[in-house]
Amino acid sequence: MILGTGIDIIEVERIRGSHERFGERFLNRILHPAEIAYCLSNRDPAPFLAARFAAKEAISKAFGTGIGAQLGWLDLEVQRKPSGEPFVVLHEGGQKLLAARGGTKVHLTLSHTANYAAAMAVLES
Repeated sequence: MILGTGIDIIEVERIRGSHERFGERFLNRILHPAEIAYCLSNRDPAPFLAARFAAKEAISKAFGTGIGAQLGWLDLEVQRKPSGEPFVVLHEGGQKLLAARGGTKVHLTLSHTANYAAAMAVLES
């Protein structure tokens, strides 16, 4: 059963600007080390950074909380299967919220172009 859905779209230039302005401080606030390493391994990291930002926003919407006191940026991690398919790893607040909502899995899909990044998440029981 679907418990919640979330979607987000963001302009890549917004994330590029935040990264250029705040550097590592920005990255460490919203991403785990493995996420940072993956994004920075790409020729143009901004679309990949933006996709992960959108993913975390979409997941927080699927939980019905948004990013805030119950669910923080670092409670969520986007990883990739060998096929490239993204998947969600929940940490601390994310695990607690999943249990409280009666969820068992978070499905995630990402997409990005040079200008926009989008993500959709589904919380399943």
